[in-house]
Amino acid sequence: MTMFSRRQILQSTGAGFGYVAFAGMSTAKAAQEKSSTNPLAPKSPHFEPRAKRVIFLCMQGGPSHVDTFDYKPQLTKDHDKRGKYGGSLLKSPWEFRQRGDSGLWISDLFPNVADHADDMTLIRSMQCDQPVHPNAMTQMHTGTAQFIRPSLGAWTLYGLGTENDSLPGFVSLSPPSGRSGNYGSAFLPAIYGGAKIGRGGRTARLARGGSGESVPDIKNPTLSKSQQRTQVDFIQALNREKLRRDKVQPGVEGVIESYELAFRMQDAMPELMDTSKESAKTLAMYGADGGPTENFGKQCLLARRFAEAGVRFIEVTHGNWDQHFNLSTDHATRAEECDKPIAGLLEDLKQRDMLKDTLVIWGGEFGRTPDAQGGDGRNHNNKGYTTWMAGGGVKGGFSYGATDEHGYESVENKCHIHDWHATILHLLGLDHEQLTYRYAGRDFRLTDVHGNVAKEIIA
Repeated sequence: MTMFSRRQILQSTGAGFGYVAFAGMSTAKAAQEKSSTNPLAPKSPHFEPRAKRVIFLCMQGGPSHVDTFDYKPQLTKDHDKRGKYGGSLLKSPWEFRQRGDSGLWISDLFPNVADHADDMTLIRSMQCDQPVHPNAMTQMHTGTAQFIRPSLGAWTLYGLGTENDSLPGFVSLSPPSGRSGNYGSAFLPAIYGGAKIGRGGRTARLARGGSGESVPDIKNPTLSKSQQRTQVDFIQALNREKLRRDKVQPGVEGVIESYELAFRMQDAMPELMDTSKESAKTLAMYGADGGPTENFGKQCLLARRFAEAGVRFIEVTHGNWDQHFNLSTDHATRAEECDKPIAGLLEDLKQRDMLKDTLVIWGGEFGRTPDAQGGDGRNHNNKGYTTWMAGGGVKGGFSYGATDEHGYESVENKCHIHDWHATILHLLGLDHEQLTYRYAGRDFRLTDVHGNVAKEIIA
């Protein structure tokens, strides 16, 4: 079982402390913006939102669009012919079928997700600037691969606050090791960074009764709640005195906010992560009751519980989809691990009447080439790939954009990662051009000076 100490919780909640050297350059005005009584308090959006929260299903490694959600019959016809850039075209090993009343073409890799085709918008014209994993993943999360910038989740929390001040407003479930910038706050106040729960694609074992899933050491076994409050008050008094002397000290502000949140979390977090009261039927729906789906099923179930508890942004990571070789075997394994859990999440949200205002996003940092690599594999492709959205105000059973006949690059309604970010924020009621933060003498935003909302996908 993965263990979380109280110290780890504080460190995770304060994700972004590593950027204190950068944040120290913030202006006095920015410091004043952070000094509200509760920086996580709910904030009014710019306009009426379609979604209240986001669940981001991050597929690390770049799943192949031409084998999952981008049907290319011409690729099948031209199998083994010379590709556009040399090499041989490789048809998909999986059959595509029309799904639901809408008739969206989805491959047999995702038979359970395909049952929800009528809830989904497939964005088949994605583009990003980076053809390598670390940079593309960073751009997917922050809008840029060149600088340390706040993540999409941090911007969302900064713009809207959270609906439960006893929990982190932004949670990253089992993110890959060494990628803290992808869920960090950068120059935003540290409290807006993501709290990491689990690591390396693993999460704690789900309870099957008894005390449930726990966060060890989140409660002090030797001090009562009132004694802890006295202790925290003393520490905070020292911190506030330092803040008074230094005037502008983002690191200290982050510590103060994180200590208060951690104090509140010791009651809320263990209860939230106790899944012992979930029914056997619910566990089975997510595939969280055993087999290859168990781990990701647990994470998807926790994502629903966090969303239901008022957490604003939840990211769940799954991978590795980087199949330069053994595509037919390894892509099938990856899909088997996550197909049923994702379908279970969508079904559970619908049953709870939450899908209508929960935006579920699926996608990797890029797609893969139509031509073969290593015989049975595909290379990276950032010029055209697929992501999808469901719920949260998007059209159901809808396909947006297109790649060319083989799937090399986007040719219709191109959707750059900046457009993707602008659209997500729009669905949350946030204008990406107005959601700014003053830092180092200029106003920054997630989309920099780019981004157009893909209004055609909005219901």
